Amino acid sequence: MIKTILVRMADLIYPPVCPVCNDIVSVRHRDICPECEKKLTFIGDSYCMKCGKPVEEYEEYCGDCRRLLHMYDEGRAALVYDLYMSRSIYRFKYAGKQEFARFYARIMYERLGDKMKSWRADAIIPIPVHKKRLRKRGYNQAGLIARELSKRLGIPVREDIVTRCTATKAQKNLGAGERQNNLKKAFKVTGNVVKLDTVLVIDDIYTTGATVDAMAGCLKGAGVRKVYYASLCIGRGI
Repeated sequence: MIKTILVRMADLIYPPVCPVCNDIVSVRHRDICPECEKKLTFIGDSYCMKCGKPVEEYEEYCGDCRRLLHMYDEGRAALVYDLYMSRSIYRFKYAGKQEFARFYARIMYERLGDKMKSWRADAIIPIPVHKKRLRKRGYNQAGLIARELSKRLGIPVREDIVTRCTATKAQKNLGAGERQNNLKKAFKVTGNVVKLDTVLVIDDIYTTGATVDAMAGCLKGAGVRKVYYASLCIGRGI
């Protein structure tokens, strides 16, 4: 009761904004405008069996996964990375809209919850950011989503396991080969993974899989047997 009252008071002082249009959201809708939710492109029934990218009905794997050998075992995403989500994630990462994480986690859980549970992960590990970027931004966007998902899935978040040891270039400006080279030796296991057989890696955007592959390779090299990933958005690939 008290928590509900405090939430409502906070909404009056700092009204929630829609993660798509950035306008104030009605209290009864809470986290997104109904009209904006209709604009989102969810991943349908035809998706790559490895990474989850949208594919044609007759395809089992996307062009990227037919061409590349991934280090992770399997992954899924909730939404197609389009103009709406590009703008939303930009505000989330660079304009301090940390509250968007709750909406992102809700969407991921509603669309991917059963799949994520089926992987039976021992821990959720968000893709880490380099300490310089963390100081500048003030938070790790993947970590915020991971914490919200942890509440819904009942799986602990471990942000002490892997660190980003090199300040890599922004992946969005690089080609597929450049992405892989950019991430060589980017991650390092600094925590104890002895009790971790299966890990669920969380990120905001999946494009070619280079980041998740680098993370999976790092974890498996330290003894983790299975690495799965879930992301909010995914690119269409080739």
